[in-house]
Amino acid sequence: MSAQLTVTRSGASAPATTVQVAAGTTAAELFADERDVVVARVNGELRDLSHPLADGDEVEGVLLSSEDGLAVLRHSAAHVVAQAVQQHFPGAKLGIGPPIRDGFYYDFDVETPFTPEDLKTLEKTAQRIVKEGQRFVRRVVTDDEAREELAGEPYKLELIGLKSSAGEAAEGAGVEVGAGELSIYDNVRRDGTVAWKDLCRGPHLPSTRLIGNGFTLLRSAAAYWRGSEKNPQLQRVYGTAWASKDDLKAYQERLAEAERRDHRRLGAELDLFSFPDEIGSGLVVFHPKGGVVKRVMEDYVRRRHVEEGFDYVGTPHISKGGLFETSGHLPYYEDTMFPAMELENSKYYLKAMNCPMHNLIFRSRGRSYRELPLRFFEFGSVYRYEKSGVVHGLTRVRGLTQDDSHSYVTAEQAPGEIKHLLDFVLGLLRDFGLDDYYLELSTRGDSAKFIGSDEEWATATAVLEAAARDTGLDLVPDPGGAAFYGPKISVQARDAIGRTWQMSTIQYDFNQPARFGLEYTAADGSKQQPVMIHSAKFGSLERFFGVLTEHYAGAFPPWLAPVQVVGIPVADAHVEHLQAVAAQLRARGVRVEVDSSDDRMPKKIRTWTKQKVPFLLIAGAEDVEAGAVSFRYRDGSQENGVPVEQAVQKVVDAVERRVQV
Repeated sequence: MSAQLTVTRSGASAPATTVQVAAGTTAAELFADERDVVVARVNGELRDLSHPLADGDEVEGVLLSSEDGLAVLRHSAAHVVAQAVQQHFPGAKLGIGPPIRDGFYYDFDVETPFTPEDLKTLEKTAQRIVKEGQRFVRRVVTDDEAREELAGEPYKLELIGLKSSAGEAAEGAGVEVGAGELSIYDNVRRDGTVAWKDLCRGPHLPSTRLIGNGFTLLRSAAAYWRGSEKNPQLQRVYGTAWASKDDLKAYQERLAEAERRDHRRLGAELDLFSFPDEIGSGLVVFHPKGGVVKRVMEDYVRRRHVEEGFDYVGTPHISKGGLFETSGHLPYYEDTMFPAMELENSKYYLKAMNCPMHNLIFRSRGRSYRELPLRFFEFGSVYRYEKSGVVHGLTRVRGLTQDDSHSYVTAEQAPGEIKHLLDFVLGLLRDFGLDDYYLELSTRGDSAKFIGSDEEWATATAVLEAAARDTGLDLVPDPGGAAFYGPKISVQARDAIGRTWQMSTIQYDFNQPARFGLEYTAADGSKQQPVMIHSAKFGSLERFFGVLTEHYAGAFPPWLAPVQVVGIPVADAHVEHLQAVAAQLRARGVRVEVDSSDDRMPKKIRTWTKQKVPFLLIAGAEDVEAGAVSFRYRDGSQENGVPVEQAVQKVVDAVERRVQV
């Protein structure tokens, strides 16, 4: 009689139960009655279904359609694609191939970049491998064995060396190596021969057949090995994989919609902004129409800050490096700052953050507890040397404008101030039409960059968490994602097509006040150190502009639209009537134009509809005689014979109520 093991089994919907199994039982055998289980979580760690169970294990079945299941699916698909690449390009050297959000990639060192035709060929070969039903088989190997088997793969050898010297996961290694034992995965054919192998810590699907027909290759691009510009440039193949063909089709439709909403394309079509090569990568110029949207955003947030008790301040774009040494940003953030300039025997930096300068304003004279909370705000232009590979339109720039604020409070005032800032932030997002969001709490990690005592971090984190939970919103943990000087709350907003964007942030800082020697006189006459709370409501104006452009697909609500109304005459004789209507609208603060060009009326309507103008006011002979206009909405619907006074009020009401049309 074989030995028995006691394990706890649970599924996606089934409650945990204790079961007896024979020694040597694998996770696959434990879930033999659940065909949708493709990987197991054993004592909290994802394992292959071939993993043998031990007495006392807690085992959860993971479905293919779950988040973890999809990650394993995509990881396995990356291996299949790499196998296909080396089949067609035998000289290709393997980099790394991790799953990423909605897909996967794999990096290769090849002589020439992949072409679109190459990707089509690779996808067909990958599909054949999938249909063959090759098994993913894990083998534990020593470092020397791994080096011997992968002698022709220089990048894998580098990862093995990094792991061996560090004794832990190699930075930038993706899913290749981790702490502890090394493993190689063989892709095994039905006849038992090994078709391909890769250094990998797994886990993987039991068989390539489970990848099914829900995957495709998307594109290729250049990428530096381990993300460093000092390393060789590889070719990265991107793909996506889903639990079913229908899921893949739905994703492709989302991609197509995202392409239609791409703010870079809309920025050019609507004449909002551009990125001239003559100025430099990641540096935007706003055109007149984009300038209108930018000004409206600025006017709004400046007014709201004043209403919320903030004092407007201004600081320069450049500073001596010593300021950032004091704040602690050097050397932690030096790699993301523009290089120093040597001036008058000193190093000067373009500022990457505003907080150090606000600290100097606080410190410029004595402060009393009666002044607290003391709140500073500015539209601060900051500059960050983002790597060229991550610069992306308005959402990742090198020159940005923050609606940056810093609140200086007593420790007792901190919870109330954070609640005040959260209410402010969420109200702002709602006013701009973003009303689907959750909160993320970024806390301290193990890195040496985090400064301050454990007690200070625990206090700050508890204050932020309590304020976040009081909102009633979902709160998601982000371990290790805090700034070096303290934890933070970030608002994660979903746009009209369900994508999530990090927007506003609120950070609790007990370190900079100490580093700058900030103090106030307490009621008992003693000198006390304030708590500093950082907050950016837009995050950055540029990023917020880009997100709004995609959220609204360029059809901004009337209060934000660069041009709110266009008058379209049926003939030249009707221009004067529309000019008079336009004068009334301008007197009410409405942005209006009258199209008196030589184009025919239908073409004018098409032109301004493509420009996504909220309201078109059309006038012909009957309208002039009746003192009316035909009121045309953005969706093409139309009301004829609307009296001018009523038409003007309809526009004004829509603008003032911030309604979308």
